[in-house]
Amino acid sequence: QVQLVESGGGLVQTGGSLRLSCAASGRTFSSYAMGWFRQAPGKEREFVAAISWSGGRTYYSDSAKGRFTISRVNAKNTVYLQMNSLKPEDTAVYYCAATDPLGTEVAITTEYEYDYWGQGTQVTVSS
Repeated sequence: QVQLVESGGGLVQTGGSLRLSCAASGRTFSSYAMGWFRQAPGKEREFVAAISWSGGRTYYSDSAKGRFTISRVNAKNTVYLQMNSLKPEDTAVYYCAATDPLGTEVAITTEYEYDYWGQGTQVTVSS
């Protein structure tokens, strides 16, 4: 079982930056593929970024590419999402997710492949 706790959300102006953190419990964090998703009001949850268990592979949505960076520190059981040049359309609840890819080096983009989810952290970008 893995428990995920997100933090770092808040209110920021357009063009600003935030760094989200996702702290995971459990000794097997380093074997998990991790992802960030978001859900805006009235919309479905969507993929933002993903990272493989080693950090060697990453993948971004088109909206995140060039502005967001996903990273992880396995020794700290933490994955991060650095968000720069934020826009009002980035306003959403951001969730981190984890799954065990059984050793494969993959960055997973599909929601249904993740087994564990955090409670989410609100990001609001004012115009």
